[in-house]
Amino acid sequence: MSSLIGAARTLALYITPAFTLAVALLLGLLTACGTAPTLESCDDVSRSTTRDGADASMSNTGSLVRRVIDGDTIEMADGARVRYIGVDTPERNEPFYREATDHNRRLVEGQRVKLLKDESNKDRFGRLLRYVLAGDILVNAELVREGLAEAKSYEPDVKFAACFDTLMREAKENRRGMWGP
Repeated sequence: MSSLIGAARTLALYITPAFTLAVALLLGLLTACGTAPTLESCDDVSRSTTRDGADASMSNTGSLVRRVIDGDTIEMADGARVRYIGVDTPERNEPFYREATDHNRRLVEGQRVKLLKDESNKDRFGRLLRYVLAGDILVNAELVREGLAEAKSYEPDVKFAACFDTLMREAKENRRGMWGP
């Protein structure tokens, strides 16, 4: 930020003070405002779930989800299919398939989401591999924390593997979803 102020001061020699102030304020706002929650730690990942108050309000930016295929796969408006990284939800005809799919649908269908890449771009089926942010909810983490998905990591896409393992342990201890009675 100090370099931005220095640049604004240099401009002041050549441009009106009002313009310089406007530029400095704009640069400060752009620096301070993020478009997505930072996910630097497991605490950040945990806070990005509804149990800690995260909100999936419709966003004006990101990619539009056309439909939910199942608990961990979505189809975007452009036809691309996205497989959630680090999680595995029940398949059709398995217990909790409907619950996982319905929860995913409530979070993302018809919404604009941000797709975050780890290391790999696509899986062997041609689906994009991504972490999915709906508002400020990391959907991958939400499904694990609610007991609707297992944490499952595959190298090299392991950025949040330890965090998801912790959330799955919490879901098991609290008997949520598939870990319940």
